[in-house]
Amino acid sequence: MARLELTSVDKSFGAVSCAKGVSLTVEPGEIVAVFGPSGSGKTVLLRMIAGMFEPDGGDILVGGRSIVDAPPEQRGIGMAFQNFALFPHMSARDNIASGLRATGAADIATKVAAMSRLLKIEHVLGHRPRELSNGQKQRTALARALIGNPEVLLLDDPLRNVDAKLRYEMRLELPSLLRRSSAAVLYVTQDYREAMAIADRIAVLINGRLVQVARPEEIYARPASVAVARLFGDPSINLSEVTPVVEQGRLTAAVAGTLIRLDAGELSSAMRERCWLGVRPGDVVVTRHGGEGAIPARIVAVTPIHERAVVLLRFADGSEWLAALAPEALEAGADDDVFVRFAPEAALLFDHASGDRIGLSPRRQAA
Repeated sequence: MARLELTSVDKSFGAVSCAKGVSLTVEPGEIVAVFGPSGSGKTVLLRMIAGMFEPDGGDILVGGRSIVDAPPEQRGIGMAFQNFALFPHMSARDNIASGLRATGAADIATKVAAMSRLLKIEHVLGHRPRELSNGQKQRTALARALIGNPEVLLLDDPLRNVDAKLRYEMRLELPSLLRRSSAAVLYVTQDYREAMAIADRIAVLINGRLVQVARPEEIYARPASVAVARLFGDPSINLSEVTPVVEQGRLTAAVAGTLIRLDAGELSSAMRERCWLGVRPGDVVVTRHGGEGAIPARIVAVTPIHERAVVLLRFADGSEWLAALAPEALEAGADDDVFVRFAPEAALLFDHASGDRIGLSPRRQAA
């Protein structure tokens, strides 16, 4: 199989820039999720690789060969769309086989049968798309993309239009299924949980620029910027303006008037500079007990979400944080006065002006 390489790829539509110097490598058998907010350029990037759009600059290579000038059918690329894009007048069997027939492949029936068994849709091969559930449509589209054994596989938010149960199941099944093909897989999604569950690495795309490419646990624990930190986690990361200083040999900062010890690590460059302090809600401890490093707060509201309780806290200066904890760990209710703590190593510091993370403080992997 072949490596996919993007080198300084640019694309604009009039005054709107969708890709700005995008460089990325996907190895054979690797799954890279392209994740970012709506309008960040994810689908445009896929369509340039597939041959639907031409890049304004840069190069796209498969196996070391530039494919920019190659017609789509000669690029060795399979693609599955979020809206399935199945031919309505064809059965599932014919949809899956359509790409093979276009290339004059042999043993089409055998290949379709094998792929349908792999994806557990052999019982609906005679059905047309209108007779299929969304889950069956999604698997049919995926089978069509995989059956030609493409060198590169592009998946454009393929689970977006399926129900929550199937989406969860496919997050578990897809990684092993995709790795069997040994293709270089580029997987676009707007769901950070999906990206973290499926991908070997995540490429975070914001406003047409790749701002961080790393393993899922690294992006969660050490986001490159405030913008990246906000995209990962639900509830989103808490942020407070601070000015770190050294007190008695320790790095500290005042949060809502309370002096908090921070993990020094490599954060000496942050001393006496205005920063954003970030703490994820899952790292916040809410207690009735005060003491050193405990920030006084009042509980504004408690909202149960799945297995967690999300607590809205208000500090004396009017700023608000969120805590996410097991319901049994909450010792108080709405309008109660409490104290907030967090471990020094849970804190992240970001430059106030640029939003870039400062230092490399180690943290545990994403929960």
